[in-house]
Amino acid sequence: MAYAAVGFDLLTALLDTWSLWSDVAGDRALGMRWHGASQALLRGKKYRPFEDIVRESASEVGIDAKRASELLRRWGDFEPWPDVPPVLERLENTKRFIVTNCSRKLGRLAAFRAGRFDLVMTAEEAGAYKPDPLPYRMALERLGLDPAEVLFVAGSAHDVGGAARVGMDVYWANRGGASPPTDGTAVREEPDFRGLLEMLGISS
Repeated sequence: MAYAAVGFDLLTALLDTWSLWSDVAGDRALGMRWHGASQALLRGKKYRPFEDIVRESASEVGIDAKRASELLRRWGDFEPWPDVPPVLERLENTKRFIVTNCSRKLGRLAAFRAGRFDLVMTAEEAGAYKPDPLPYRMALERLGLDPAEVLFVAGSAHDVGGAARVGMDVYWANRGGASPPTDGTAVREEPDFRGLLEMLGISS
């Protein structure tokens, strides 16, 4: 394989979390506004309880506290995107890890839905939310990896810059069609995991 390990964003690249935010909100547009508000409260900041951010962002967009609690209670209900399981199956013998913006408890619940990983690094453990470099660096240190030998699979634009600044090559699964970031460039961008195996030097 072209890399010694592959890192993944969890809540956008691997899992369809947007559907649950929308289902709990009762409306797709409202659910995405809620998700966006939560991202604005945490992105790049020092860690504070993710559960508090979910509740605060709900209040910001007019969603009641009961629905925020329901989202947290259903955090283990996420499904992988359809293209994810077959790709992970091909990477069964590859060192792979997750860097995710949530609490230790919720990160492990969600990661279980995605598959088996050598490490799940959460913002809580690192003390900061991506794209702060701390979560990425701590994951690399725990696994004894040089960033130059790792491909990071980003799910959002801020992850592209965050992982690239640490020194990792980045594959961007741009599932939402977001605009390119201004602080980093992906080596390859696709709307899903199409092309990931090719980039890793694994025949399809």
